[in-house]
Parts: sequence; C-alpha cells; structure tokens
Amino acid sequence: MSVSKLYGMLQPGESETAAVRAVFFIDPAGKIRLIMYYPLNVGRNMDEIKRALIALQTADKHKVALPLNWTPGEKAIVPPPKTVAEMQEREASDYEMVDFYLAKKDLPKD
Repeated sequence: MSVSKLYGMLQPGESETAAVRAVFFIDPAGKIRLIMYYPLNVGRNMDEIKRALIALQTADKHKVALPLNWTPGEKAIVPPPKTVAEMQEREASDYEMVDFYLAKKDLPKD
C-alpha cells in the first residue's frame, strides 16, 4: 500500500485498497518517464506498453523525437536546426524534409 499511495495508484472513489491498473516507466536514474493509467474495468494493452518502452529507448539512444503512432522501423523526427548552418546542412542531407524546421530520418537497424 505504501508504494500505491506514493505513486497515486489508488483510484479516488473506487477503492481504498484496489490499485489502479497503472504502468510506470522509471529510468535508471529514478526519473518517471511515462505513466499509463487504465480503469479497473479495462485491461492493459501489452502491445502499446512494449511500443512505448521501445520508443523511449529509441528516442534516448538516437536523440530524436518520434511521431504519432510510431513503430520500430519507421522514420524519426530530427531535432530542429539551431543555426542557419545547421539548416543548410539539413537541406543538403538525405532527410525527408517536411519543411526547413521539420525533418525525418531513417534510424539504423539495431
């Protein structure tokens, strides 16, 4: 119960003892990176839990952002350019250019 109370896993108005179906991703530094809550009467989606874990690891490893509904093997969003020189490098790259600010790239196969 102490962990449930610490992480807010008891659903108000539902139960004082039944924890919410929650998933927490906590990184090696102890930082909570993602929380998914499911009502007591709804099962968790293990495919989405796995996808989210892989997405967090991929974004960290490659220093990218991932678009809506991203799955492994799809392109990732490259951080925006901070200088004119970076923008020119980007325009000359093989990135998929949506505009000068938004570009996507293929990630290496792990």
